[in-house]
Amino acid sequence: MNLQKSVNLAFNVSFFSKRVPARVRIFAKTSIVSDKITAANAPKPVGLYPHARKVGNLLFLSGVGPRTAGSSGNDSAIPGLELDANGNFKSFDFEAQCRSVFDNVRIILEASGSSWNNLVDVTVFLVNMKRDFATYNRIYAEYFKDNQPCRTTVEINALPTPIAIELKCIATL
Repeated sequence: MNLQKSVNLAFNVSFFSKRVPARVRIFAKTSIVSDKITAANAPKPVGLYPHARKVGNLLFLSGVGPRTAGSSGNDSAIPGLELDANGNFKSFDFEAQCRSVFDNVRIILEASGSSWNNLVDVTVFLVNMKRDFATYNRIYAEYFKDNQPCRTTVEINALPTPIAIELKCIATL
């Protein structure tokens, strides 16, 4: 189902029309149509949101983590992570999480009619920059040697599940 949203700029019409060129005024009132995408082969979102949305010729992915699709009722398995009964790390392999998150992004891109080479912007969230950045940067270079989208890397305190990395991406269609 399409979401139709009307965007109306709240400017005084006489002020706006006298000082802004006509080609700019055209965009003051427009409709934005956005299609929700759910990728059957990707891990389920951990909240009420789609995997992606198409807007014009752009594709906006929701945050994508390394969880394994089909691993349980809520896709809770995380590659490279084993927890004890108290939720403490028994084993941790950040490289496995990196590779899994890239695979999940690719699955969502392809299910949405885009591809890895169409990525134009990647924002990565790491829960431990000091520990994980060098590994992330090395693996990123493997996956993005041909396509080099813009990138921002941010350290955050936590993610909603015990994952160490999440990507937020924009691609063209």
